Amino acid sequence: MGLGNETQISEFFLLGFSEDPEVQPLLFWLFLSIYLLTIFGNLLIILVFITDSHLHTPMYFFISNLSLCDIGLSSTTVPKMLVNIQAQSRAITYTGCITQMYFFTIFAGLDDFLLAVMAYDRFVAICHPLHYTVIMNPQICVLMVLGSWIMSFIHSCLQGLKVLWLSFCTHAEIPHFFCELRQMIQLACSDTFFNCLAMYLIHGVMGGSPLGWILFSYSKIVSSIRAISSAQGKYKAFSTCVSHLLVVSLFYCTGVGMYISSAASHNTHSGSSASVMYTVITPMLNPFIYSLRNKDIRGALNKCFGGKSEK
Repeated sequence: MGLGNETQISEFFLLGFSEDPEVQPLLFWLFLSIYLLTIFGNLLIILVFITDSHLHTPMYFFISNLSLCDIGLSSTTVPKMLVNIQAQSRAITYTGCITQMYFFTIFAGLDDFLLAVMAYDRFVAICHPLHYTVIMNPQICVLMVLGSWIMSFIHSCLQGLKVLWLSFCTHAEIPHFFCELRQMIQLACSDTFFNCLAMYLIHGVMGGSPLGWILFSYSKIVSSIRAISSAQGKYKAFSTCVSHLLVVSLFYCTGVGMYISSAASHNTHSGSSASVMYTVITPMLNPFIYSLRNKDIRGALNKCFGGKSEK
């Protein structure tokens, strides 16, 4: 492996979607609508958390940070895609591609860590309710979110630095609508064995640890819920976890689907469709999942828009 970019490539080409000129306007307006809905929905969640003192609890603090993360994840990929569709261009500069990959890795990793933190919050609330306010105090909550940001930055730096050492062929086409780490490593002309090894190792540790903690937390939660004698008590305890479980399932299923599709299929559009579910649709759906199933957030939204709060 060389000590730099032996081939000073200036740009990459993103091959994510159809070149059919009749389809381009439809794609532009579709993704613009989804992006605006994503920004609006997640900003609304953050706004009601800030303005409504009743939502100043650990769970809603984590939800608002997840919304901020989803805005970042969507904004990393969609605006550039819209510019390329409008300009009928597939090019992205080398610097732009590295930057996009870096921030995408940050926000995807942050999403992962925040979901694990939220699982811990549900674990403490259900398994140790009498100690909840002591364990989940404001200082601990801030430290957990700050730790998630720091771990995400470290993860992104470790992955990004490896790409900077690679040399690329002059004709570099990425079969996605954004610069994804695995696809960039595959494009390299230099030896990528250690890059691939490090990528899977880091993904396994940094991605697998949060998932492992989520599974552990819910195994304890299920045990605690089964120990509750009344059916009403079981339902009440489980209902506080439903929204988080839906978001976790959506995040991991679409994420795994994106990487499996990317690895197994040579069809550009197949890989891009899976990526859209992970990077575009999931950030749009998260605020709706939390707001539609949560009486506190619905009540705060009603008050925010001048309606009556729910009883």
